Amino acid sequence: MKTCRWLLVGIALIACSGWAAFTSRADTPPRKIVVGTTLAAFSGALPERLQLAGRLIDDAAHAASDQFAGRGLDLMVLPEFAFCHESGTTAAERAVTLDGPVLDVLGAKAREHRTWIVAPMTLREADRISNAAVLFNRAGQVAGIFRKVHPIADERGVFEGGVAPGTAFPVFDCDFGRLGILICWDMTYDESWDALASAGAELIALPSASPQTLRPSAQALRHRVYVVTSTPKDNAAVIDPIGRTVAQVTQPGVLVHQIDLAYAILHWSETLHEGQALTARFGGKAGYLYSPREDTGVFWSNDARMSIGAMIRELGLREMPEYAEAMDAAAKEFNARAKDASVQRK
Repeated sequence: MKTCRWLLVGIALIACSGWAAFTSRADTPPRKIVVGTTLAAFSGALPERLQLAGRLIDDAAHAASDQFAGRGLDLMVLPEFAFCHESGTTAAERAVTLDGPVLDVLGAKAREHRTWIVAPMTLREADRISNAAVLFNRAGQVAGIFRKVHPIADERGVFEGGVAPGTAFPVFDCDFGRLGILICWDMTYDESWDALASAGAELIALPSASPQTLRPSAQALRHRVYVVTSTPKDNAAVIDPIGRTVAQVTQPGVLVHQIDLAYAILHWSETLHEGQALTARFGGKAGYLYSPREDTGVFWSNDARMSIGAMIRELGLREMPEYAEAMDAAAKEFNARAKDASVQRK
């Protein structure tokens, strides 16, 4: 049984060698943040949409305070097309500007709750109209804008009523970590996720009109990042770096969930004991969510004086991506030696 288990582990880890080069996040002090999202259908005139957003942000902030004592809301993600004018069929007719009520209301909510907000809107700027997500910082200022790179075109080649496609995948430096943003159809393209991961995104916000979970889960696993979705229907979710939906709301309302951006991914081993080895050694100073079905877990530290990386090294454990790279290198070396030996025999 042990031989079979290790064979399966080896096959799985070698298959993972197509991932991006591994950069550990396990050696920094704990970086716990509370993320908020919502399943909410925005409709009506702009004032009604802003009023709904205000209630949802209030609800999420209060839930964060209630569920995570001593903490507030760090990030709130709202769904695609949350803010636009009700009348009109073209993007030009529905577009809103960042001055006036949009900036006033959302900026005030960000300041009130000391939270970052991802606010999707049909945005009018001086040189374009775009399907955009505006990032507000805790001071209520605009910290950045992501413009959807892959809007949907109709049979005439018009993108979503007349928006211009974006051209870049920026990653934003927040006080809690590096945040990437994608909007709906962007999730279909590997290049979208690859660009954010290569720029160091640790958490990706995905406001969407579609409640998909398979695509974002696959990309969360592929790039070992957290993903937070926000949609108008079916579900909104928090997905962890091994592709699991770890928190989800399926009825209209808000969801808050605490994650730690200083984490390690550990695969099954005889000494890990599905995480119990860390509990036995460190007690409540180590936290984790382990899946026996997937033979993998996400691990973090609850001790500001000791990183999760230091804990796993003390137990002689290695992070799964690091181990995968080592096994891949060993397999290549083995095959190279076998090839050389075959040539010498000829």
